Amino acid sequence: MALFQLAADSDTAADNATLREENRRLRKVCQALMERVESGASPNSAPYAAFERSVLLAEQVRERTDALHRTLDELSQVNARLLAANAEAEAANLSKTKFLAAVSHDLLQPLNAARLFASALETHSLPEASQALVGHIGRSLKDVEGLLGTLVDISRLDAGVLHADKAPFAVSTLLDALAEEYRQVAAVRGLTLHYVPSSVLVESDLALLARVVRNFLSNAVRYTEHGHLLLGCRRRAKGLEIMVGDTGSGIPKLQRQAIFLEFRRANQSHSGHSRGLGLGLAIVDRISTMLDHPIMLDSRLGCGSLFSILVPYAPPSMAGDSYSARATPFHHWESDPLQGCVVWVIDDDPAITEGMQALLGSWGCRVRAAATVSALEAASDGERPAVLLVDYHLGEHRESGIDLASRLRRRYPGLATVVITANHEAALKRAAREAGMHCLLKPLKPLRLKMLLGTLLENHA
Repeated sequence: MALFQLAADSDTAADNATLREENRRLRKVCQALMERVESGASPNSAPYAAFERSVLLAEQVRERTDALHRTLDELSQVNARLLAANAEAEAANLSKTKFLAAVSHDLLQPLNAARLFASALETHSLPEASQALVGHIGRSLKDVEGLLGTLVDISRLDAGVLHADKAPFAVSTLLDALAEEYRQVAAVRGLTLHYVPSSVLVESDLALLARVVRNFLSNAVRYTEHGHLLLGCRRRAKGLEIMVGDTGSGIPKLQRQAIFLEFRRANQSHSGHSRGLGLGLAIVDRISTMLDHPIMLDSRLGCGSLFSILVPYAPPSMAGDSYSARATPFHHWESDPLQGCVVWVIDDDPAITEGMQALLGSWGCRVRAAATVSALEAASDGERPAVLLVDYHLGEHRESGIDLASRLRRRYPGLATVVITANHEAALKRAAREAGMHCLLKPLKPLRLKMLLGTLLENHA
C-alpha cells in the first residue's frame, strides 16, 4: 500500500512539473505575442497605419455619402424650380409670339388697306404738291411696314416658329420685282440702280430669301449718299451668288462683324434719314443660317460695300417642279395684259376690298370684290374671271382661301390664283404651292402684285 502511495505521489509530482513547464512555456509565448502586438501597434508601423487609414477612409466615405445625398436633394429642388421657371419662360415666350402674331395681323390689315389706297392715289393725276404728299404718305407707310415686319420676324425667329419652305424657282421671279421696286426707291434718293438679270433656277424659300435681299437693298439705299447701286448674280461652283453693291462710304473692318448683331448699325454721320432698328442684318444672319446660305461681305472705305448670299442651284430632277415663271417687267410688256382683265377679289375686310378695287382699277383691271363667292357671281353678270385674289383667313367657321380657290378652280378651269395672307408659316406657303397657287404676304407690295398679275396673264394668254 505504501508502495502504491509512493508511486502515486511520484506521478503527481511529475505531472505538476510538466504543468509548470507547460505554463512557463505558454507564458513565454504569451509574452512574446504581447510584445509583438505592442510593437505592431506603433503609429509608424504599416499594419496600424493601414488600420487607422481604413477607419479614417470609412468615416470620410460616410461623411461624403451623406453630403452627396444632401447635394442631390438640393439639386433636385433646384432642378424642379428651374423646370418650373423654364416652363413659365416658354409659356411667356409662346404667349408673346402669339400676341405679336395677333397684333401684327390686326395691324397689317389696316396697313395693307392704307398701302393699297396710297398706291392707287399715286396713279391719279394730282397737283404737284398733292403728288408729293402722296409720295410721303407711301414712304411713311412703307417705313411702318418695315419696322413692324422686323419686330415680328425677330420674335418668330427667337421663338423658333419661323421655318423654311424650300422649293425650286427661277431667281428672276424674285430679283425682277425687287429691281423694279428699288429702282424707284433709289431714284427718290437721287441714286441709280444697275440690274443684271438672271434666269437661273435655284432652290430656297422665296419669301425668306426675298427678306435677305430686300435688307441688302434697303441698307444700300440708306447708306449711299450718291452714285449707284448694283443688283446681280454670279455663278459659283456651289451655287448662285446674289450680290447687292453700293458706292457708299464703306464699312470699317472693326464693324463688319458687329453690324450683324442686334441693335448694331454702322456709324454713319449721314444716317439721320434712317429709321431702322439695327435689326435688319441680325435677321439676315439668322435667316441665312436657317436656310444654310452663306453670307459674304466685302467693303472698302470710301469706295462702297458688296453684300452677297450664296444660294444652291435647283437639282435637275426638281427643275421641272418649279411653277414660277420669269416675271417680265411691266415697262417691257408689248401690250399691257392688265387692261380689261377681269379680276375677282375675295376678302372679309371691307377696307381691303375697297383698296384692291381702287388699286386694280387704276391699272385698268375690271374688278369684282366681295366677301363671298355668291356675292361675286351675282355681281359678275356671268363674266368669267381671269385671276382670283383671295385672302387666306376668311373669318371663323369659314373655309380657308386655298379651299375656296380650289372649289372655284373646279368651276373655272385654268383660273390663275393668288392667295394673300399675313401668315408667314411655311406649311401655308407649301400648301398653296402644292395646289398650284401663288402666295403673297401682307402688306401687299403693289409693284410685286402688278408684276405677278402681268406674268400670270401673259402665261395664260
